[in-house]
Amino acid sequence: MALTVLAASVSALAVAEPAPPRELKKNTLPAYLGPSPSKVQPSKPAAPDVPRIELAARLIAGGARDSAEYTALREQAARELAGRPDGVGSVSAAELKRADAAIERELAILQGGAAPPTFTELAKRPGRPQIPGLTIVYINPLGDPADANKWKYIIAHQTEGPGGSARSLALAQAANPTKRGTTLWVETDGTVYWATAEHAVPTHGDGANRNDNKYVDNSKTYRVVVKNNSIGVEFVGNYPDVAKPVTPEQMKAWLILVKFLQERYAIPAEQVFAHNWIDYKDHRYCEGCELGNEARKLAYQPGGN
Repeated sequence: MALTVLAASVSALAVAEPAPPRELKKNTLPAYLGPSPSKVQPSKPAAPDVPRIELAARLIAGGARDSAEYTALREQAARELAGRPDGVGSVSAAELKRADAAIERELAILQGGAAPPTFTELAKRPGRPQIPGLTIVYINPLGDPADANKWKYIIAHQTEGPGGSARSLALAQAANPTKRGTTLWVETDGTVYWATAEHAVPTHGDGANRNDNKYVDNSKTYRVVVKNNSIGVEFVGNYPDVAKPVTPEQMKAWLILVKFLQERYAIPAEQVFAHNWIDYKDHRYCEGCELGNEARKLAYQPGGN
């Protein structure tokens, strides 16, 4: 049963259609560079992305420690904790030892012998941490936060792309991590797709070219909040009406996700930005502004508040 769940999670990640070329105009660079909106089919609800350490622990609890199924999941758990997708790279003895310890901890939680991790602890975990209230699919699992890029800021983007495109866009990003796009993509139903490794730097933003202080004090952002130090989150769904707000499901997911990112990378609330706050963007709407405002209202500060 465990491998059936695993296969469902993995097989859902189909190959995305290549992004067509787009005309790039000064200060109106569209974030959405995916398939033609007319060709995007609404995606089905994401299958639960069960951590491999949990699946392995379930097998032990069911008396299947000596099974071939457990052996396979143990190796996938080792890859997961190293920040690698299923089947990618050989597994070292040290990685297996680390996986064994993590599986035993998970087993203790399943059997009631240990308390579940706190939010702060979950936010620092490698692999596929599942945050209560958030549906998140890790196309690329997380590694040790200490090995991640030194993210200092969070930028909320809106793709100008259709609903149903988040998974395909995240898969395209995973296939080419540094292309224009972001690390995370959020579907209209609130499902979050983590596309790239934490050390990869996708091309997003326009170089922090805004300096008019219209939304924030740009003396602190001008040519400072750029792709190399900011982790980007894309919200799909504002096509064909670019002024269409994010869905309630997206906002609910965002207000959990942004705290997770803040906690994981020690990013204070004042370093969460809407894209429109730091770059001159499309005059028809304020990209990411509702998201940025709501995130800052939380006033979440990493460290457990």
